[in-house]
Amino acid sequence: MNHKSRIISPSRPTLHFIARFIFARMDRVVSGIRPTGRLHLGNYFGALKNFLQMQHEHQCFFFIADYHSLTTHPNPQNLKGNVRTVLAEYLACGLDPDQCTLYIQSDLPQTAELYLLLNMHAYVGELERSTTFKDKVRQQPDNVNAGLLTYPVLMAADILIHRAAKVPVGKDQEQHLEMTRTFGNRFNRIYKSDIFPEPVAFNFGKQLVKVPGLDGSGKMGKSEGEGNAIFLSDAPDVIRKKVMRAVTDSGPTVSNSPKPEAIQNLFTLMSIVSKPETVKYFEEAYNNCSIRYGDMKKQLAEDMVVFTTPISEKIKETEADTSLLQKAISIGKEKAHQSANETLKLVRTAIGFSV
Repeated sequence: MNHKSRIISPSRPTLHFIARFIFARMDRVVSGIRPTGRLHLGNYFGALKNFLQMQHEHQCFFFIADYHSLTTHPNPQNLKGNVRTVLAEYLACGLDPDQCTLYIQSDLPQTAELYLLLNMHAYVGELERSTTFKDKVRQQPDNVNAGLLTYPVLMAADILIHRAAKVPVGKDQEQHLEMTRTFGNRFNRIYKSDIFPEPVAFNFGKQLVKVPGLDGSGKMGKSEGEGNAIFLSDAPDVIRKKVMRAVTDSGPTVSNSPKPEAIQNLFTLMSIVSKPETVKYFEEAYNNCSIRYGDMKKQLAEDMVVFTTPISEKIKETEADTSLLQKAISIGKEKAHQSANETLKLVRTAIGFSV
């Protein structure tokens, strides 16, 4: 009789249990993007690149925030098209519905219910003090709707519906995250519960990349105009024209002089998409006053084309695959519902509603 020990392989149900246990112990992370247009290099290097790593290390919920976009009253055709475009671009860049929960905000009515319940304990005074609300009042005085006023509450509902521990946010959203903690703590205190954790800003362990635009100042963004941003789906000729129109000056006249903001922006963009030796070459040319901005912009444009072309081709392929998009939506919806239902059951019980 052989008494040697045997290695016993775990059964599939056991493996499934282990996977669920490990998954449950991961920090929950929530982030959303408004479907207001195509993704650009700022979106990719400022957030999406980190999402691709996070989906393997955390329990991630990434949603397309179509509820939020209603504050600007988009027409149905544009809204539907924009949601489809952002979904296709997320998938094309590498977000995996099997590794993360990728869903459409309006596919989760539980968020709207929690939004309603949190609104009962959100006070007009604190909402009116929101920096974003005050900015919107100045920018669009003819469309100061209730959705703008209660935007922080809906954002809180997006986060708290999954009881997230971490939220990737920029500086402009830190106040909203603080308000989310306020609303969650207030609910816990009023209903003597510990349902909602205090979400914190996600720390990637390194300085976040701020991608500048091509207009000489500020960050890359959709609202600054088409010429300011390089979109992931831009054709090579479009990229070349945009980069060649980027703001520059007459060039340095003193060796090792500081770079003006517009010139530093070009070097920052080059450091993101170009090889280190390319950046070094133009840095040396700038410092010895021999730089030719036309040559630099041509090189920058070609390096951007090399980076974006594979993504652009994948976006076209993904947008055309309706069955793939529908499958991704279905998977994400199911996983998001499971998480949201667990939270709402606890919330409704704490309030005293019958469940």
